Amino acid sequence: MRTEAVLDGLDPDQRTAVTAPAGPVCILAGAGTGKTRAITHRIAYRTLSGEISPRHVLAVTFTARAAAEMRSRLTELGAGGVQARTFHAAALRQVRYFAPRLLEGRQMPELMESKVRVVGLAAAKVGVRADRTAARDLAGEIEWAKSSLVEPGEYVVAAAKALREPPYEPARVAEVFAAYEQLKRRQGVIDFEDMLRAAVWGIEEHPDVADQIRAQYRHFVVDEYQDVNPLQQRLLDAWLGERDDVTVVGDASQTIYSFTGATSAYLIDFPRQRRGAVVVRLVRDYRSTPQVVGLANAVIQQARGTEAKLRLELVGQRPPGPEPELKIFPDEPGEAAAVARRCRELIAAGTPASEIAVLFRTNAQSESYEEALAEAEVPYVVRGAERFFERIEVRRAMVALRAAVRSIPGETPLVEAVVEGLAATGWNRHQPSPGGAAREQWEALAALVTLAEEYAASPEILPIGEAGRLQREITLAAFNDELARRAEQQHAPTVAGVTLASLHSAKGLEWDAVFLVGLADGTLPTTYAKTAEQLEEERRLLYVGVTRARQVLWLSYGQSRAPGGRTRRPCRFLPQLSRGGQPAGGSDVRAAEHSRKPDRRRPQVSSCRICGVTLLAGVDRKVGRCATCPSDIDEELHERLLVWRATTAAALKVPAYVVLTDATVVAVAERRPTTPAQLLAIAGIGARKLGQYGEAVFALVAGANPEDLDSKNFGN
Repeated sequence: MRTEAVLDGLDPDQRTAVTAPAGPVCILAGAGTGKTRAITHRIAYRTLSGEISPRHVLAVTFTARAAAEMRSRLTELGAGGVQARTFHAAALRQVRYFAPRLLEGRQMPELMESKVRVVGLAAAKVGVRADRTAARDLAGEIEWAKSSLVEPGEYVVAAAKALREPPYEPARVAEVFAAYEQLKRRQGVIDFEDMLRAAVWGIEEHPDVADQIRAQYRHFVVDEYQDVNPLQQRLLDAWLGERDDVTVVGDASQTIYSFTGATSAYLIDFPRQRRGAVVVRLVRDYRSTPQVVGLANAVIQQARGTEAKLRLELVGQRPPGPEPELKIFPDEPGEAAAVARRCRELIAAGTPASEIAVLFRTNAQSESYEEALAEAEVPYVVRGAERFFERIEVRRAMVALRAAVRSIPGETPLVEAVVEGLAATGWNRHQPSPGGAAREQWEALAALVTLAEEYAASPEILPIGEAGRLQREITLAAFNDELARRAEQQHAPTVAGVTLASLHSAKGLEWDAVFLVGLADGTLPTTYAKTAEQLEEERRLLYVGVTRARQVLWLSYGQSRAPGGRTRRPCRFLPQLSRGGQPAGGSDVRAAEHSRKPDRRRPQVSSCRICGVTLLAGVDRKVGRCATCPSDIDEELHERLLVWRATTAAALKVPAYVVLTDATVVAVAERRPTTPAQLLAIAGIGARKLGQYGEAVFALVAGANPEDLDSKNFGN
């Protein structure tokens, strides 16, 4: 293939990235903008032009799937021979090759596939009782520490600085960490982080190894650069040495793995760290319709913090499609049933089931959708996790609930009986477990309690023949039968179907139709997100979910978890939802905004136009932003508005606040409305004040002097 052919079909920004000169290149690529196309064509362009040799290129990805896709595309472009590997695969290959030299003839230690067994032994050695779930969480903490270049003796301070929530006291985790390192050495095994460290050590401490590796690999490409951790960055620096021929590609707005040690800091600082770096922005979105792109931009444009510095505003390139559907339901079961019906309609209309996804914040949310899809006879697959009733903690809980029938009095209310029965497994309703895996298991059992609440709140009338009808029993034994029925129904053979996945596991994927469900504060963002940085990562999770959709996008939440439960607020990151109040019954929010009369008994929900947080204070709602968010007020306009208000109030012989309150004046000076709709959107401005003062306000916004306004604008 000729180099000119490699450039065919590229947009101007992609072409700039492909043809950039040797040296540091940073490609900021928004979702759906063709980043893989850009980096593979860059490699092919450089190899086919004779600038570099394919065997001297190392392209690094984060998944084996991405590496395989990159190799396939490079082969099609005539650039076969390029090494495309994950960080771990590249490091393992090098460590194995140089092991005889690095280990002085000793055999390379065995690589562990999982830390959990050894971590469990280490915990027992230092007197920490840890079941398999706790061992998984301890392994996660150790993995974070090692990826962050933190040693056992440094863990307590480092964990405090990083605001970690370990499963045990930090000092105890540090003890387990130290014992784990000792046990590994004694058993002659290493973990994946050791392998990366060994590759770094081999290069940094052995000049001959460094020379050989650097002679082999001279040009580097790193995909998903926002996800690198300190250990991976150190390995990349070791590979590079003093050279700077490296191309990185990433999107700070898709940074969603900071809990594992990943950080976008290296992407953000790349131009500063690499002098003369070429920075290219890819913003043309070829994946999603302009309607989906518009919503994605609306979600991320309110982002704050470090990652927001590299925020990209996408430009949709596809033909127009349907508007995103924004829906609110009375409860989660109603939401799940509606999603299942809509999936069935899409499939009947010709959308393949495999091109539909239901995405949620936590794996524990999957049960409602597994049940609803099964009831609607819609095939589905669960990605990145076991089906709900196949999870070991759920199976154990069902055994405990069956045993509880014999020990709990039959007259005990169902929900109380379920909570008491689950207590036998160590579950505490009011105390979520610390640690990721343990918390996920806690949420799965909490989902069983929600099922019990739902079951108790809606006793079906069952047919019993011509003699009459019978209301089903609301007992623990009957509920156990219901759980068994659901489990049996969901154990059907797995076939190609609608994808059920968490937002984290959906990263890098896309579908024709996407349902983002459970968008309620407390779920997204999760209640465990307490700091500003954690909340921003939750916002980016929503952004990732929105940008998975090519054509159809549905966003929804249930006002309560179970029928009759506590009412929740919509996700604060969705300004479209927060402006429209809280319509019930699954109505379309956009329609409800125009048709539903305001409920004077319920405060209208509004969100800060800058950070997106839900506004509670009256002054904040009027101004439209948090008191702590920066004001973008037009000071000159504000002064002119105050002069006009004083003159108008004097002419009408009323106090100034009767004309417009101070907060409303500030809001006008910040938002600078130019149309009646924009002015009416400001709290404190209704139809009457629009008629009285609208003409004067628009004139002032346009630059008029207050003294030049005719007295007719002083109101009636």
